[in-house]
Formats: sequence, C-alpha cells, structure tokens
Amino acid sequence: MRTTSHGGPIFMLSSGEIGYDYWTPVTTTGLVAELAQNFSGLAISWKAGTMENHSQFPMLPTDNLRWLSIDQLIADTANFAQNVQIPGIDEDLTAPGRPWILFGGSLAGGEVAFTLKTYPDIIYGAISSSGTIQSYAGYPQWFYRIQQHGPQDCIKSVENIVAKIDHVIALNDSKAIAELKAIFGLEELEDLGDFAVTIAVRLIKNPLFYPNSGWQELHWDPNVGSNDFYYFCGNLTNPDSPSNITRIDKQLAKYTNGKEWKNLGNYAEYIKRVIIPLCPEGTSINSNDCFGTLNATAYDNPFDFTWLREYMYQVCSEFGGYPLGNPNGPSLISHAVDLAYTQRRCNWSFLPGQYNTIFSPDGPRSDRWNKFGGLALEADRLMQVDGSWDPWEYLCEHSPENPHPRKSTPLKPTYEIPGAGHVWDSRGLLDISLEPQFIQDVHYFELAAVKVWLDNFEEWHKSLAA
Repeated sequence: MRTTSHGGPIFMLSSGEIGYDYWTPVTTTGLVAELAQNFSGLAISWKAGTMENHSQFPMLPTDNLRWLSIDQLIADTANFAQNVQIPGIDEDLTAPGRPWILFGGSLAGGEVAFTLKTYPDIIYGAISSSGTIQSYAGYPQWFYRIQQHGPQDCIKSVENIVAKIDHVIALNDSKAIAELKAIFGLEELEDLGDFAVTIAVRLIKNPLFYPNSGWQELHWDPNVGSNDFYYFCGNLTNPDSPSNITRIDKQLAKYTNGKEWKNLGNYAEYIKRVIIPLCPEGTSINSNDCFGTLNATAYDNPFDFTWLREYMYQVCSEFGGYPLGNPNGPSLISHAVDLAYTQRRCNWSFLPGQYNTIFSPDGPRSDRWNKFGGLALEADRLMQVDGSWDPWEYLCEHSPENPHPRKSTPLKPTYEIPGAGHVWDSRGLLDISLEPQFIQDVHYFELAAVKVWLDNFEEWHKSLAA
C-alpha cells in the first residue's frame, strides 16, 4: 500500500485467485505503484470472495462455496469500494466520491472488467491485464501461441512424438502402451491422461494441475520468471546425446510402420531426470501425491483453505479453460487429455451438497462467465492490455478469434504488447525509465490513458447526480 495526498485516486489491485504475497510487488514497484506515484494516489490490494482466513466458515464443502461465483465476486468488489475504511487513513476513500480504478491480471483481469461493466456508477475505471473475458470449457488454443513462437525444432519434435503416442494409444495394444510408459519411467501410472499430463508438464498450464513451470512462466523480469521451458527444449533437441539415449528413438518404430520417434530418447531422459524426482521421496508415481489422479477420495477436502481450492472451484464451476489437444491439427499434448478427464477431478473435488453442486457435471457453466459480453465486452474507461505470446490470449480482447477487435480510443484503450507473455505489464521497477523499452512503452501508454480519465472525473461524478 502507498499512501497519498488527500483526495487522490484509489488504485485497487484485485488479486484474483492468488494470495496477496504474489501480487505485492505490483503495489510496491509495479504498475499499480507507478500509477499511485504518478497521480498522488493510494494503492491497495483486495481479494474478493476469499475464504482463506476461515472467518466465514469453519470448513469449505461444496455448499459453503456457493457464494464463490463471479456475480458475488464483482458485487463484493463494488461493495468494498463503497464502504472501505483503512486504519490510519482519516479520510473518505469511498466510491463514487473518489475515482476508483481497478487493476487485475488473468482471471482477476476478467473480474475487474466485469465489475466495471456491471457497476459503472460506482467504479470509475479498470485496467484488465491479460484479462480472460471469454470462457470455453475446453481450450485447445492454449497451445497455439507456444506452437507459433516456441523453438520450432522443439515444437515439431513434440508434435511428432505426441502424434505417435496417440497412434499407439489408438492401437489399444496393452503391451505397446506399457512399453511406451516404461520408456519415460512412468510404467506405474494407470491412467493415460495422467501419463499425458506428466510428460507435458513443461508445456501445459492445466488449471487443475497448477502450479508448474513452463511457457507461461517466461517473463521479462528475471526475479519473476523461469526459463524451464527453454531448458526443456534444449534437452529435447540435444544433438550430442549419447547412443544409449538416441537408440531409444527406434525402440517403438515397430508400432509406427518402421518410422523412428526422433528425440524420444531425449524427451524420456528429461522426464526421468528432471520431472520424476519432483515426486516426494518414497511416493508411488501413481499416487495423488505424485502424478496419479485416480484416488477420488483425496480431492474433496473441506478443510483445504488454500487459494488453490478456491481457484479450482471457479474453474470447475464457471471458467473452464481446460487445455486440450488440438482437434484439427498437430498437438503438443495427447488427446488422452480430454474434457471428461479434466472434469473428473472437478466432480471428485466438489461433491454435491444439499444446496449446491458444481453447475454442470459435464463441464463448467461458461455462460455465467460469457454473459458480460465475452470477446465483445467493452466499457467506458476499460483498458485491455494483452501479450502477443500469451497462451491465454485466445480468451482475451486481442484473441485472433475475436470477430470484432476494437480500435484503441482514449475512452476504451487497448494495447497488445509484442512478444510479451501473461500479465507482463503488471510488474515494474517504479522508475519506468529503467525498464525494458517494450515495458516502458506499455506503462507510459497506461499512464497517459489514466491521466485522460482522471482529467474527466469531476464531469463524470457530477453526471451521477443528474
């Protein structure tokens, strides 16, 4: 939090599904701090709908999660803005008397956009960073940006291996499937979906197998990001691997008409050397504590007050976004990971209660998310900022599938950061001049847009009483 001179704007960061600690740099040195510094404002963090502090309920069965809906979340945010009191600040901070400008990234980017759209007489503006305003239950588009912008030798190798994996699975030959799993050291895994997710760990950000470190974790700020994706690709395409690894490329050729599986040995070696050791020592690979998911009773834990259970409920009930294999072209993940496989964990995690069930056993109720407009969503003083390399961008304003992309205007600004990933504009160095040029560019754009908004606040405020 940064304090301000009397009467300045309020810049509120919505932390969405993740706890405050992750977003603290955004309000101390990042974009929200930069906004507060430049406009003599107050930067605050807010987590709508959180149940992590146990204050509302002593446990979180499905019944008690029924208020964790998008409608309730945005209503809570508007109510907070109208009634907030902060110890040590002896002034009226409430909306609409003060200009409240919300910032949210990713899921929270969608939430702040929906809040402004629904409560335009309370909330003055919002910046939606990689804001997921569109929902699909299944989301094969997750992989499209990786396929377009990842190292092509790596991408083509994974696509070719995955195609052969799906071919072997389609043979329904138990001996062939067992041999395939064993090559990766995953022969204990019973479920083919579990096998497919495990070997895709550096590629996928499945909301129900979160977190891990892959494409989404690439970042301009080395204090935030991880290069594990590139380490994976470097290992996968290593031309100098010893013969005991490269000969594995031919081991399964008998199932694919004599065609070798280029870089299969490298792929399997990486999984065995880097991924399998992530399991707790002494744990079976097939257990829920490792890479298995078949223990249904392990998921419905009403005493789990972590942010992950809350996030899963939102994903399972309304948002979706399950990364799946491409149905119409080369894929980076096996088609063994389908909608039913992912939804299964939802059904096990949130058993029907007396008053509430997850809204559809066949998948999340995307209509509850999309009713705000989906890709067509717009509102006065809603700024939408996306990254052109973001795997979530197909759910954002700059989606290539958006039939009516908007042109940026001062009242409804939009900005696509070239070569940027997920929520890259959120972080900053407080001194914008020290940031990489492409981050400077978007931050100065955001500051300029907010200045125009603030210059017109009094006129807007007077119009409320008209």
